[in-house]
Amino acid sequence: MKRLLAIVCEVFHREACAAAAQSRLRVDFEFLPKSLHDIGEEAMSARLQATIDHALQARSADEQPDAIVLLYGLCNNGICGLHAPVPLVVARAHDCITLLLGSRARYEAHFAAHPGTFYKSPGWIERDSDPNDNPASVTSRLGLSRNYAELVEQFGEDNAQYLMETMGDWLKHYKRLCLITTGVGPEEEYRQCSRAQAEEKGWLFEEVAGDTGLIRRLLNGEWDERECLVLQPGQKIVASHEEGVIRAACADCAGCTQVNESI
Repeated sequence: MKRLLAIVCEVFHREACAAAAQSRLRVDFEFLPKSLHDIGEEAMSARLQATIDHALQARSADEQPDAIVLLYGLCNNGICGLHAPVPLVVARAHDCITLLLGSRARYEAHFAAHPGTFYKSPGWIERDSDPNDNPASVTSRLGLSRNYAELVEQFGEDNAQYLMETMGDWLKHYKRLCLITTGVGPEEEYRQCSRAQAEEKGWLFEEVAGDTGLIRRLLNGEWDERECLVLQPGQKIVASHEEGVIRAACADCAGCTQVNESI
């Protein structure tokens, strides 16, 4: 039986485990905290690369995976530069909403029809955390977790006011909360939690059925080049401004031919 190592953001914990239970492959997991998204792209990429390296080093020759699957989107370039000595597979997605809705096309259609939407899912509800509580987060390092008086003391009144207005209340641009249900976990509890948050913020509440088909295909070795990128040893992930979202490049050059194979 072929073996996969899946390195997964914990927001997909329930969906990934359900998909692995049905996979034709043996799937081993390394779950990483949701808060990884809050620390900036360079630190996030370094943490992910360290996880890849350590997971492979910790396994004997007989336990080495045939491929690694990343259950991440581009995530503000947090996966850029990642590489592995075995094939490395990642979805062509800007963020996790694509994986929860099943495709980029569906996400883009929903985003265009409902701008200003804040998305929730089982994992986002269960694994939620405040970035201001994390000293390594970007908001904490910029001082945005502090109150106005503290910002004035460090940066001056004009700068403090600018920081509060431009970055302090990042939720002010949202007007709708959308719960993505994926058929896992206590859905009624998720629904009540999301509805309460929407009411607290004065937002509209919406519920949409998710689609975990993309997650299932990734963990079943079904790697269509239109949905995912498969990097070979010696290649790294690079962000693309084209439709494919990401592309493969040689570790020491600007471009490389993409390769896509299933196991």
